[in-house]
Amino acid sequence: MRKLLVFLGLLAFSFTHIAAQEEDMLNWDIDSIFDEPLPETAVEENTDEDDPVSSALGSVKRRGLIFGASYEFQGMIAPGWDTAPWFFDGKEIYSWFPGVKMNADLSLDAQISSVFRVLTVFTFTIPNFEFTLGDFFFDYNLLDAAFIRAGKYEQSWGISPNYGFTNLLSRVPSGKNYGTSYVFKSDIPIGVGGIQALALTRAKLLEGIIPEKDDVGYGGKYNLALRWADFDLGVFYQKNMALRSFFSVKTTVLNTELYNEWLVAVNVHSDNAASFAANIGFAKDFFSEKFTLNGEFFYNGEKGTEFYRKETNLLEEETLPFIENINMALNMLYRFSGKANPRFFTQVLYAPLQSSAQVIPGFRIAPLSNIEIYLAFPMALGGKSGYYYKNTADSHNRPFSIMLLVTLKGSVKAEYYY
Repeated sequence: MRKLLVFLGLLAFSFTHIAAQEEDMLNWDIDSIFDEPLPETAVEENTDEDDPVSSALGSVKRRGLIFGASYEFQGMIAPGWDTAPWFFDGKEIYSWFPGVKMNADLSLDAQISSVFRVLTVFTFTIPNFEFTLGDFFFDYNLLDAAFIRAGKYEQSWGISPNYGFTNLLSRVPSGKNYGTSYVFKSDIPIGVGGIQALALTRAKLLEGIIPEKDDVGYGGKYNLALRWADFDLGVFYQKNMALRSFFSVKTTVLNTELYNEWLVAVNVHSDNAASFAANIGFAKDFFSEKFTLNGEFFYNGEKGTEFYRKETNLLEEETLPFIENINMALNMLYRFSGKANPRFFTQVLYAPLQSSAQVIPGFRIAPLSNIEIYLAFPMALGGKSGYYYKNTADSHNRPFSIMLLVTLKGSVKAEYYY
């Protein structure tokens, strides 16, 4: 335990492994560092931004079509072991996973009228050829009083880039085989902010599974965006799950982003037991925005809960157990100047009561146009029974590996308006 704390302390103050992604720190998911979406293919509005209603208002356009195409070619080498090196006993298994992957996203954004818009995205992947439906939804402006979005897409709540415990929409009942979400939501502006109401199901409609009443969850969220702080209050319930409610606040003090979130869960489907979770975190830029630091403390009093993690370029979609008790996170990013645009990064996730940690140091460079090279070292520290040793960041769930990834990617779009 002492050695682990010393190691993490040294790591936190080391500039040789500093953190990685160009996005706003409060939207940073370093677990998907190898799967950054291209701006042209991303959903236009992200409803967990400061003002979702103004984003919806911005989607009202003149009639027309936007055709988009994005392409990504990947080559990867990922050697690793099924046992961390400090546990080697001669029985460890070494594995080597070279591979290539080709992805293409084709999108059609149709503004059918000034109040009606439809987005359709298709994706195909090689090897193991798959042609799948990505986002498919419509937006409708109802008399400038409500802004409706319905269809196949991922919706998220909450602030934390490390522990999405207030993203109530990702929670799923234990034992259920769920997938991507289908959402009907309405945003109603009220003053500076507004109300969002929604219904959501993760039943696998593409496999012909019709959702039953128990497969549909219902929720609502109120946002109040003031000049000095942003507040959110939300609630979500689905049968066979706890009734959950959250409160969050985000503000800026002395050029430092501060956020605090609270969650209360009541097992109305079983014994009516109540539990809570809370966090406090910060994000700050240093040295003329070259160095970004994010830290967070999180306590989770819920037991035996699960959440859905969507598919990325490296990881399959799956349902994972939510980590319990005390947790801490530290993310660091350093942006060097000059050619190749190098970025050094580290993420540290630590569960002290389990003596378990996940550390991902690495770097990214862009030596040529449209080409990016990533080198990362996902590793699990602590005992074999710890959460991060059993649930690793490696694509094959190994506690120690090396990932070298080369990507060639780009996108184009064409617009036509009536």
